[in-house]
Amino acid sequence: MSQNIILTTGIYDLIKDHVRRKKVTIEEEKLLLHELKKATQVLRRDLPEDIVSVNRQVTYKDHSNNEEKTVVFVGPEKSKPNKNKVSILSDVGIAMVGYKEGNIVEWPSAKGHLKLEILKVVEVARTI
Repeated sequence: MSQNIILTTGIYDLIKDHVRRKKVTIEEEKLLLHELKKATQVLRRDLPEDIVSVNRQVTYKDHSNNEEKTVVFVGPEKSKPNKNKVSILSDVGIAMVGYKEGNIVEWPSAKGHLKLEILKVVEVARTI
């Protein structure tokens, strides 16, 4: 993944802490640290609307099974997968965070190699 990701400072710190706590594979850790090094950090209000982040509804295509899925990314403590509220620190969240609509992200996860295409990103109300 050659382009730089865009993250809010809060999400940047959350991912750094996630890596520090060894919640990712060695391969993911190397990739995440590399991406964080060149990431652009912005204030929440300056985050472009088409960037995957917390409180964003994301429709994506999983190329491994050719399925489209729509989820809302939330902080880890608000995760409710049965209601399609998925932690930004989940496998798909960590793979797509900081990328934008139209990107195809390939990512190694504990469950296998992910290839995800970000089809649509929409900001959702803060109540989620």
